[in-house]
Amino acid sequence: KTRLEKEQMKDNIIVRMPKFVKTRIRGGRIPNEGRVELKTRKGNWEAVCGDGWSLLEANVVCKSLSLGYASDAMQTNYFGGNLTANSFSGVTCRGNENSLRECRYDIGNKGVCVGKEVAAVYCVHQMADLVVDTAELSRTAHLQDNQMFFLQCAMEENCLASQAYKIQKESSHWHLETRRLLRFTAKILNAGTADFRPFLPKHMWEWHMCHMHYHSMEVFATFDIYDKNGVRVAEGHKASFCLEDNQCLPGVEKRYACANYGDQGISVNCSDIYRHSVDCQWVDISDIEPGVYTLKVAVNPEFKISEMNYENNAAVCTFYYTELFGAVTNCTLTRP
Repeated sequence: KTRLEKEQMKDNIIVRMPKFVKTRIRGGRIPNEGRVELKTRKGNWEAVCGDGWSLLEANVVCKSLSLGYASDAMQTNYFGGNLTANSFSGVTCRGNENSLRECRYDIGNKGVCVGKEVAAVYCVHQMADLVVDTAELSRTAHLQDNQMFFLQCAMEENCLASQAYKIQKESSHWHLETRRLLRFTAKILNAGTADFRPFLPKHMWEWHMCHMHYHSMEVFATFDIYDKNGVRVAEGHKASFCLEDNQCLPGVEKRYACANYGDQGISVNCSDIYRHSVDCQWVDISDIEPGVYTLKVAVNPEFKISEMNYENNAAVCTFYYTELFGAVTNCTLTRP
């Protein structure tokens, strides 16, 4: 870290929120939106600093006020509010707390906010909730050796390990080199009460010529492999180039389809399925030794899109790897 960063870290003192703190939202056009205020020991209501404010903290506010879930977590002055020396800065939550009293904040800044914006929320009573299908993940996991010639589209989207790009740069016969892939199907169910929609509006989606599709999220899923010491030794990712209703429960009609620049999303009680045969639905494990590892598959890993609950967004599994065989077992659901 730089000297400046080290000096800043010295000033950070993260502590539990005081038990006397009470929460309210004010300044909104309707009761379920507005700036977040906390009641201090002296009985004053103070605005919360916007620095670090995210959907995790906003979800706790909406839940504690019986307003459902956070659809948006804003850092803004739109709803008014004055930041003072008594304002709470650096408020941090996991997202599953019952109130901000269970969260933490930074007393090292002595009430000085990093920016001038105030924390605000917009609450709704209906919300999406993505769940990773662990059974499908284990059932479909397998190894595949592929020549790099057939992986060129995937390489354009950075879906191979860094060593592959080094080979491409240094060898004139790179296309004949082989990469070993751990392939698996990712089946993601929306078990919530509202549709899951992309973060970006449709006009901002990015067209990718090689695969002939639009990207609606920069990162929809991440695939990581860790050794016994918890060190990440291989990784992959899935850009959300096509969120759609691939499979729905009986009686539920499919609403989202990617063909012809269609709307992207996952309806309630429908699943978006990235099959193991699709480009980038893998982890490049060419450079790791046989052994026992941990595989973590996470969706919406950056918490950029609102959900009821993030505790079921990742599957953590045991990955048994030999020179000829790979198996994914013992999967459990957790947060990204």
